Amino acid sequence: MPELPELQAHAERLDSRYAGATLKRFTPLTFTALKTAVPPATNAQGHDLVFVGRRGKYVLFDFGVLTFVVHLMQGGRVKEEPEGKRPAKPKTGVARWEFADDRSLLLTEAGTERRAGVWAVDGDPENQPPLEGLGPDANTLDPPHLLQLLHAHPMRLHGWLRDQGVLAGLGRRLANEICHRAKLSPFASTGRMEMADASAIVEAIHATINESLAYERGRDNMSSSAERPGSVHHREGEACPVCGDAVRAVEYRSYTIDYCPTCQTGGKILADNTTSKFLK
Repeated sequence: MPELPELQAHAERLDSRYAGATLKRFTPLTFTALKTAVPPATNAQGHDLVFVGRRGKYVLFDFGVLTFVVHLMQGGRVKEEPEGKRPAKPKTGVARWEFADDRSLLLTEAGTERRAGVWAVDGDPENQPPLEGLGPDANTLDPPHLLQLLHAHPMRLHGWLRDQGVLAGLGRRLANEICHRAKLSPFASTGRMEMADASAIVEAIHATINESLAYERGRDNMSSSAERPGSVHHREGEACPVCGDAVRAVEYRSYTIDYCPTCQTGGKILADNTTSKFLK
């Protein structure tokens, strides 16, 4: 799933190309595309796009009178469509924004889950679904604030980093990379952490996000998961670039935690007693 760096860079690209364009028509292309009924999405038609922004893992299209909040989920993308005649129901199409200058943006979603969607909201989107209840963006915290959140939500560090109600914008890849860079076990208890841990996590958050942002800003479109930089994510069995130990994995039904035993766990091999497996 795209995380904060991919979405931030993509929002910047779209903003530079579409800010000021007048919306001609918004069209949901699937039954589940538009998640809201009020206000009518048609309220934005005829208005200029003020800016394209990002909050957490959401992209925001602000038309002044109304904001479209877009969640890409796992396989979603917002793509620029070629000019000219466009298919009424493009393959994988979820929703379309057509502009008065004959340009258009298409929300697509690969795969079969079909969970990507759009919310049309008026007023401050922060106080309404789906943004309501999001934690602060991960790259906005200093160590004291982060330590407060660590203690307020005691759980395993990897899950804490991915909890959007605690900290917004991070997913599985960045959680793996942050734990590795901070030299902390993904299973470490956040309730027991100290200021030194919080400082290491903040440094790791900023470093990994900035590295990914630099990569994404050098592209014309959003990267795929396999293309994104990293030291341990999806690198099970490869040599850790820091110490040379083999990267290991704890696998669950829907995701994998990747880590380096030497860098993060004092050589201990992690395992879960439910559905995980690990290299021996």
